[in-house]
Amino acid sequence: MVGHACSVVVLGSVNLDLVATVGRLPSPGETVTGATLNRYPGGKGANQALAAHRLGASVYLVANVGRDAAADEALRLVRDEGVDLSFCSIDDSMPTGIALISVAESGENQIVVAPGANRNLRPENLRLPKADALICQLEVPAATLCRAAREFAGFFCVNLAPALEVPAELIRRADLIVMNQTEAAWYGDKVDQCQGFVAETRGAGAAIISRHGRVIADAVPPAVKSVDTVGAGDCFTAALTLALFEGMSPRDALKFACAAGAVATTRPGAQPAMPDRAAVERLL
Repeated sequence: MVGHACSVVVLGSVNLDLVATVGRLPSPGETVTGATLNRYPGGKGANQALAAHRLGASVYLVANVGRDAAADEALRLVRDEGVDLSFCSIDDSMPTGIALISVAESGENQIVVAPGANRNLRPENLRLPKADALICQLEVPAATLCRAAREFAGFFCVNLAPALEVPAELIRRADLIVMNQTEAAWYGDKVDQCQGFVAETRGAGAAIISRHGRVIADAVPPAVKSVDTVGAGDCFTAALTLALFEGMSPRDALKFACAAGAVATTRPGAQPAMPDRAAVERLL
């Protein structure tokens, strides 16, 4: 373990999640009724920031939101819980991002995102605080992530989600890449350029960590009653970053991250479901 609480910068998206919970997800062209609607703070950036904070890190969120009521709603939880928002910017030209999410009773989901102000988090406006680790995802411009990769000196995690073409320099710079099974199939051997760890999640199946194309650790998530899988991958990413930076072995770090992601599926919503460290350790 390091001698101080890990400080983390999360560079990424902020959305307001509109979540419709329904018996089953519709097939293409089909309408399914009888849903209930809830509104939750979301966005992969804000989700990962809150997850890292609840797991014990000191967290800065670097993001872009609109000057609208949705921004206040989307940032409410991270602000109330003490995530540092002094590096967030307010955009007068774009609305805050919105995610439209359908969740089945089984916990499976479908997501459509209108990124809004997230698209305007430009490299020329980027300000990064000093910290031990940085986590980013692909819901903000790749050029901004590349500038961060060049300027940030600490542990650098890239969550390759959603699956998009990214500059090779981003993959080469990463100390940790995190993908789910679908994203891993999309990227294929492109991630072999990474000189650090490559983690792949597989839902309820075994997650793995590879290095230089060789699997060095695997772990199966603990069995839980899943209610909503939205945000579980974000929780996994934050937990794995913290665990590896703190000096856990790849196997122990993976077990910790799998447990964190599993706990996050036991409550509805992404950010409300993020566990604290004690909850993860109880499950372990």
